[in-house]
Amino acid sequence: MHPTPATSPQQPEHRPAPATSGATGTVPATDGGTSIPTTSRPATAQPAAGELARLAAHEAGTGLAPAPVRLGDVVPAPEQVRPDPRADFTLSADTTVRVSPEPDARAVAERLADLLRPATGYRLPITEAQHPELADDIALVLVQQPDLGPEGYRLDVTPTGVRISAATAAGLHHGIQTLRQLLPATIESSTPVRAAWTLPGGSITDRPRFPYRGAMLDVARHFFGVDDVLRVIDHLTRYKLNHLHLHLTDDQGWRIAVESRPRLTTIGAHTAVGGSPGGWYTPADYQRIVAYAGERHLTVVPEIDLPGHTNAALTAYPELAPEGTTPVPYTGTDVGFSYLDPTNAQTYEFVADVLGEVAARTPGPFLHIGGDEAFAVKGAAYTGFVERAQRIVAEFGKTVVGWHQLAPAAHSEGRVLQWWGTDGVDPTTADAVRRGARLILSPGNHAYLDMKYTSDTPIGHDWAGLIDVRRAYDWDPATRVTEVPAEAVLGVEAPLWTESVTSLAEIEFMLLPRLPAIAELGWSPRATHDWAAFRTRLAGHGPRWTAAGIAFHRSPEIPWPTTPADPPTAQVAAPAPRPRTGRG
Repeated sequence: MHPTPATSPQQPEHRPAPATSGATGTVPATDGGTSIPTTSRPATAQPAAGELARLAAHEAGTGLAPAPVRLGDVVPAPEQVRPDPRADFTLSADTTVRVSPEPDARAVAERLADLLRPATGYRLPITEAQHPELADDIALVLVQQPDLGPEGYRLDVTPTGVRISAATAAGLHHGIQTLRQLLPATIESSTPVRAAWTLPGGSITDRPRFPYRGAMLDVARHFFGVDDVLRVIDHLTRYKLNHLHLHLTDDQGWRIAVESRPRLTTIGAHTAVGGSPGGWYTPADYQRIVAYAGERHLTVVPEIDLPGHTNAALTAYPELAPEGTTPVPYTGTDVGFSYLDPTNAQTYEFVADVLGEVAARTPGPFLHIGGDEAFAVKGAAYTGFVERAQRIVAEFGKTVVGWHQLAPAAHSEGRVLQWWGTDGVDPTTADAVRRGARLILSPGNHAYLDMKYTSDTPIGHDWAGLIDVRRAYDWDPATRVTEVPAEAVLGVEAPLWTESVTSLAEIEFMLLPRLPAIAELGWSPRATHDWAAFRTRLAGHGPRWTAAGIAFHRSPEIPWPTTPADPPTAQVAAPAPRPRTGRG
């Protein structure tokens, strides 16, 4: 094994060189973590990934022309926008970032400077000041503002400077993401660009609708190394999401080292869907992910899927399998056939060992135990297992999260159910809510980003339906499940399962442009929800992604800004279809 070196505290975003006209690959497909037998992608996976990257670059790269930015063009939509056309402010080579003396605020200032320096070429020195709002530069100010809550901020642009104020560093962090969007699209370039770096004048007051706003990356079906995960974190924080759920274990592979159970990685991590190489995160790798996320005010939610989806674990520890069977490694995509024996005392020792180590390495409050599609563990055997697993999670000081199939089990304090249904009529989940559960909404027919955009999307599935950008946007988390009150909804999450996703370029293609739609549902007030306005605001992000070298799907629903030389649509061959049932 070759652990990835630790990340420096102020590591910048993972940004490749910007795409250029005729580019043959906009995004490097680096791995970063421990991979078997090598960290490079298999040769058989490269053509599809490279072709998809070329498709994204060809469709979106040379044909998008950035438009002037208005104060209200932000995604997600802010709570309140007050433009002042007479108050524009232009950055200059002499601009300084002034910040409150608190270390957390200083870290946000450093991150802002790191975001702006590559394209502007400006030094943007950082100076601490007791009253930074008095300077004619960019000021980041920590100040008590109870009305903004723990993540809200206020941004003021005047002819003499920019001021972002918040009660917490998380609020300042969200504020700098808004500032970034108010600059010309070429601010995303990794090399200097000659431009007038002007911010539109006025004020924005903003705070999130829901406290939990996240996305899930399945690293079990196909393994993605540390650098890929950090790049995904960058995409999430750009749109004010604050949780990354990592699906770390499944039938096809075990992706996190557990020192008390070494065979989970020496044996169980070697496989992936379709025969792709497996891999896993060493303790140092996982710490690198957790630290990078934490610096960006994003919480990692690790998932150890139990009692089903466990074939990889059972190949390593066959004594936990029912009836003493020894499973063979699995590289297909069927679900529901594997499970830990709920009648075996060793099973619960294993669960405690694994969850204890993962909990100890995870600073966030949540530990996800999966719980879905355990078709062979029925009735009391299933609920009994879940209730014991919930108690184990609580013993380690964490809040249990699980897919909504956990609902029939007895309530555990603070329990969170992740609902992935397609029909909002779900009496069992509603009953669990009445007993105290809260919900994270991930409806399969709106929020599952592994679903195809259209029938001819080259990768993805359609068991939950086709999800174009409008379908991802047109639903309300507060009313999606009947008999569940809005106050029981903790937030939203967009899962990306990876049976057919094999590279970073493909991850980005499936995330964008749908991820900002889910982000807006989680952040913005319901009163701002308007498809026509959203699609117009989202259109301005195509040039930003292009400047940053990010692959994305040029959805025909979005009025992307174009030039007269807009290129024709390219074609890419779809991979061979694989059988598919269930949520993931």
